[in-house]
Amino acid sequence: MPGQEGAIELVELAPGVVIGGSGGGAFPVIAGPCVIENEDLVVEMAHALASMAERLGLPLVFKSSFDKANRSSLNSFRGPGLEEGLRVLRLVKQETGLPVITDVHEPHQCAPAAEVCDVLQIPAFLCRQTDLVVAAARTGRAVNIKKGQFMAPDDMLKVVEKARAAGDGGVTVTERGVSFGYHNLVVDMRSFAMLHEDGIPVIYDITHSLQLPGGGAESGGLRRYAEPLARAAIAAGADGVFLEIHPDPEHALSDSAVQLDPERAERLLASLLAVRKAVA
Repeated sequence: MPGQEGAIELVELAPGVVIGGSGGGAFPVIAGPCVIENEDLVVEMAHALASMAERLGLPLVFKSSFDKANRSSLNSFRGPGLEEGLRVLRLVKQETGLPVITDVHEPHQCAPAAEVCDVLQIPAFLCRQTDLVVAAARTGRAVNIKKGQFMAPDDMLKVVEKARAAGDGGVTVTERGVSFGYHNLVVDMRSFAMLHEDGIPVIYDITHSLQLPGGGAESGGLRRYAEPLARAAIAAGADGVFLEIHPDPEHALSDSAVQLDPERAERLLASLLAVRKAVA
């Protein structure tokens, strides 16, 4: 794959779901609704995504958040909270067999989240919070660290080293764009090669890189650029992708401007497989 000059760590995100290593291997997908709105919606989407993954032949880790702690407005929907959120995610695993991932925001959330989740995710704004990164890694679970909008690719090695020193579950970094002026993000396609040079497997966050953060009552976004950016990221060497999928994106309670509907997401993922095959 492009940019894979160094020895990239092979990480097992969940049993049978690996990422990194030498190019041309598995292409894992992290996907699901941004936040747990209610049990029925989440379980329905989990079944739909399990079927999609089977059709495409892709390993999929189901994602949804029990809390969105960095909402723009105090009045924005945040989620059901830790206890109820983990109950719903446990139900997803039981009913679909999919591995699951969720965000953690405080060190005390890591241990209970790890009892249910196969992967713990560090939000971008919190990626330099040492106590949180270390607590997540100490659970023994794989840790996916969102690259902060304020971080250069070569800054992430120190963050990854914190996690590697604290646990042996493996570490991945997710590229989700960097702040570019006010209320805008840009994805530097060199980032994938730079992170690979430090031996770090890289996931591309399709939906969050489309955001226009802040600037109003809630973050906006430019969903129409999902396809070109995602295809460019795969050509640049991304080892997997992250995308948020909702049955009715326009009425989603979080990230309504950037989530994709299942049909569009499946078409996009199929095209990414073709791009990856072409550049392998």
